Amino acid sequence: QVHLTESGGGLMQAGDSLRLSCAASGGTFSSYSMGWFRQTPGKEREFVASITWAGSTTFYEDSVKGRFTISRDNAKNTVYLQMNSLKPEDTAVYYCAATYSRPTSAPEDYEIWGQGTQVTVSS
Repeated sequence: QVHLTESGGGLMQAGDSLRLSCAASGGTFSSYSMGWFRQTPGKEREFVASITWAGSTTFYEDSVKGRFTISRDNAKNTVYLQMNSLKPEDTAVYYCAATYSRPTSAPEDYEIWGQGTQVTVSS
């Protein structure tokens, strides 16, 4: 199975843009649907965006629609999350996750997780 490694997090200001990357190794990346989730201390991990294995269909949580874009490059074994117009409420640890099934918004449906990358947005 694949191993996932996120990168690209950092300290940003409101209104900034940031692109997260999630590199996969050790498996057939193109076989997996991928998702991005985020979590803040004391809260449940929440869905951000997901993409089918071929990249033909994407899904977004309502609060990020129009600001975030998920994409993937199967030749590079990488999934991306482009985040524009960042807000302080976007502050969280962001995780990428993989599933052999169709992408959903439920964390429990994903079998493989990365270690997370911190995104902090100041006002």
